[in-house]
Amino acid sequence: MFASFDISTSALVAQRVRMNAISGNLANVSTTRNEAGQADAYRPRFVVFQTDNGIHGATGAVGVQVGSVETSQQPPDYRYEPGHPDAIKEGPRRGYVAYPNIDRTAEMVNAIDASRAYEANIGVIEVSKNLAQQALRILA
Repeated sequence: MFASFDISTSALVAQRVRMNAISGNLANVSTTRNEAGQADAYRPRFVVFQTDNGIHGATGAVGVQVGSVETSQQPPDYRYEPGHPDAIKEGPRRGYVAYPNIDRTAEMVNAIDASRAYEANIGVIEVSKNLAQQALRILA
């Protein structure tokens, strides 16, 4: 019974990391400079999950863990804004500004999905807790 707590807890941690990546993407939707202050569009991040074989349930269920947080390799979204301080000064893209290639709608759908998965795992923990309490009442 305690394995269900461990499995759901691993899912809560993984979904929290996913939600952090999504919120970072949405927060940086207009970021045109990197941490060093150079003109370089933010690269969206996404989380890759993998099974956590260290957490086993009685029926063969396993936990989940974050395998990695990847950075998108999509090219930036170029917009013509010649007056922008980060506009490209020379070359074929002169006057264009590189913005992150982030689909706000997809990010919001992913955020809702992560939120629902988080809520579902909270529900599993609640049901497991109630089952444990009922079992203790029966034994007492």
